[in-house]
Amino acid sequence: MHRAVIDALNQTWNALTADGAPFAHSETEVRGMTMKTFDSAPPNLRMVWEMSAAHGDKPYLVYEDETYTFTEAHAIVRSLAAYLKDRGVVEGDRVAIAMRNYPEWVFSYWAVVALGGAAVGVNAWWTSNELEYGLNDSRPKVVIADDERLERLIPVLDGLRAGGDMHVVSVRSERELPSDAVRWAAVIDPANAPDPLPDAEIHPDDDMCIFYTSGTTGFPKGAQLTHRGSVHNVMHLAFANTLAAMAAATVAEAAGEAPPEPTADAPAPSLLAATPLFHVTANNCVLHGATAAGAKVILMYKWDATRAIELIERERATGFTGVPTMSREMLLHPDWETRDTSSLESMGGGGAALQPDLVEKIATAKDAGVQPSTGYGLTETHGIVTAVGSIFFRAKPASAGRIMPTFDYRVVDDEGNEVPNGERGELCVKGPAVVKGYLNREEATAEAIVDGYFHTGDIVYIDDDGFLFIVDRAKDMVLRGGENVYCAEVEAAVYEHPDIAEAAVFGVPDDRLGEAVGVAIHLKGGAALDQAGLTEFLAPMMAKYKIPEHVWFMDDPLPQNANGKFLKRQLRDTLTAKD
Repeated sequence: MHRAVIDALNQTWNALTADGAPFAHSETEVRGMTMKTFDSAPPNLRMVWEMSAAHGDKPYLVYEDETYTFTEAHAIVRSLAAYLKDRGVVEGDRVAIAMRNYPEWVFSYWAVVALGGAAVGVNAWWTSNELEYGLNDSRPKVVIADDERLERLIPVLDGLRAGGDMHVVSVRSERELPSDAVRWAAVIDPANAPDPLPDAEIHPDDDMCIFYTSGTTGFPKGAQLTHRGSVHNVMHLAFANTLAAMAAATVAEAAGEAPPEPTADAPAPSLLAATPLFHVTANNCVLHGATAAGAKVILMYKWDATRAIELIERERATGFTGVPTMSREMLLHPDWETRDTSSLESMGGGGAALQPDLVEKIATAKDAGVQPSTGYGLTETHGIVTAVGSIFFRAKPASAGRIMPTFDYRVVDDEGNEVPNGERGELCVKGPAVVKGYLNREEATAEAIVDGYFHTGDIVYIDDDGFLFIVDRAKDMVLRGGENVYCAEVEAAVYEHPDIAEAAVFGVPDDRLGEAVGVAIHLKGGAALDQAGLTEFLAPMMAKYKIPEHVWFMDDPLPQNANGKFLKRQLRDTLTAKD
């Protein structure tokens, strides 16, 4: 069955990308380099937004008790776009969006994109100093900020304005405004919004968005996302979904199974956006795809497993995309067994490897209709590089899927030599979905993108079926006495223990070995485990040098950054300082 499943996927892939097929592609010159681009790709993301008007009165955004249809959203976007145009925002200008996952984030984003400007996604966790750094780096003409971000902006605003005009629009705030600032309600008038949108000339390779890398080490870099790159990510998402559905139907037909009949009460497509919109997971992989497909997006102010399960039940969400820790938290939550989550069709996400045990846990959850899914990608690739789901994910649960059609790729060793299938090396990718570069960072751009290939920093191998397996981040590797220990491999084994809710593996300084393997663990409620028990559990699964020598059991959940990734550096520094 395994071979038949993979063969069906690969055959469907070839059919969907053949000449004249919906996802056919050909070679195009992009920024002076030859790349594969989809033949049917729209020229820019504004067109994707304009086409979504056809979804009319379908619900588009849900936030708490607020619901906005596509028609209502388009009126708000036209109103804001006209205001920004009056403020002098033109093609190529930047507008910063500094807020949590409010509907205003989405409206602001589409208004800027439609004008041919670049939306600067401000990390909502930034302090005043970090906010000052990001805005000095990107120099937006306008900052649209909620109350908490406005509070942090005000102390540094005068200094920022010394470098040029910076207008402020306040969202959901009653505080006293700085000079030359206005409230959202004063500039948005949907009932009298002009139609159509203001004219704009947008080239496919114009900046569409500036998203900053996570910033857990050093100063964050502003990745320049383009219209072409974002459009291709939307098409990669559509390709992955179409591929999975068609291939699954082929497998079912070969097994003599009838395809499921649609029912009148089947839930409409709707996605829960659990991660921040200032990252590509929620923005490019949830918002863009949902907008193009006419699906509902359910916004969460911040991650909370209890609230997420409530919203899945209330809104009949069909898809959940987050980081793996979020899916794990929901499955472990007592409300998962009592709430109606039967509308869910897919569950998973990206941002980190989905451990094999979690793939099976999702697939065998109480609601049998939900299927595991994952996508591997980075800010620098506008979203997904690979994707896989349903029976194909279960066939290769340690994999992140096949690399999407318009990427060329290499897996290279430390000397830059390409390695054959099955051997580990750094993944490098080239294609229209690779960012233009880093804002104001020519040296960093030249280091990261060589001959068009972006060096991901991820250690992977690719099997003979073309499926990619993530071993680890190159910088997230423990070098123990000359032996490489890949943290993701150890974490996957640790998660096999039934009492472990969260685990993060990292290197611990060691006078003799250089580094030793350490792990921080948060247990499930009521569970009891000690280091000896963990060592005994892991001993049959891996070489002794890979088993953690330093183990910390944490009373509280492990700390995460804004995108839901564990803060390993913080954990290591805090825990080793106590020893």
